[in-house]
Amino acid sequence: MSLFLTFITSLMLGMRHATDPDHIVAVTTIVTRERSVAKAAGLGAVWGLGHTLTLLVVGGAIIAFKIGFNARLGLSMEFCVAVMLIVLGLLNIFDVRKSVAKASTSRPFLVGVVHGLAGSAAAALLIVPLMDDPRWAALYLLTFGVGTIVGMSLVTISIAAPSLFAAAHMPNLQRSLRLGSGAVSLLFGVYLAHKIGFGDGLFSSDPRWTPR
Repeated sequence: MSLFLTFITSLMLGMRHATDPDHIVAVTTIVTRERSVAKAAGLGAVWGLGHTLTLLVVGGAIIAFKIGFNARLGLSMEFCVAVMLIVLGLLNIFDVRKSVAKASTSRPFLVGVVHGLAGSAAAALLIVPLMDDPRWAALYLLTFGVGTIVGMSLVTISIAAPSLFAAAHMPNLQRSLRLGSGAVSLLFGVYLAHKIGFGDGLFSSDPRWTPR
């Protein structure tokens, strides 16, 4: 029974993990370009797949090789997310589009991979060393990943549906949403980079990191 509750908790934590501010900002910059709720939800699921893939790879390394995270490594992974938010913001502001059709799905996948590297994902990994059986630990990570995929799909629907409804009645609104989401992503990325680099001490000799 306790094991069952552990995996239900893992699923719920994965869904909650999808609602972290940096995740919402990142996915908003992506879905504001879309004109279909179903496609937006699919992009959210692709984001979750990328996130889960990294989580399983990193988690697998922790299980197999007993790898731990130090403060500088954890902060470095979070700093990657800050840089990615800045890049996403600039892409939206300047309306940079790729000519390759696969770009629409590769971008959220890569964004999910980067988020999977971040220290926020490490919080889920804290429980892995507490599990004696590597198979159960791997299943826990997979369950967490499924929760993240479901959660991010729901998040993208909740963002895309009202914006697309409004855009249908105000044709110029989608451009405003794209610019607005780009500006938010850029500013949040700069704030996060400054906080991690100087507030948390990534660029100092005494970094301080708490997995979250």
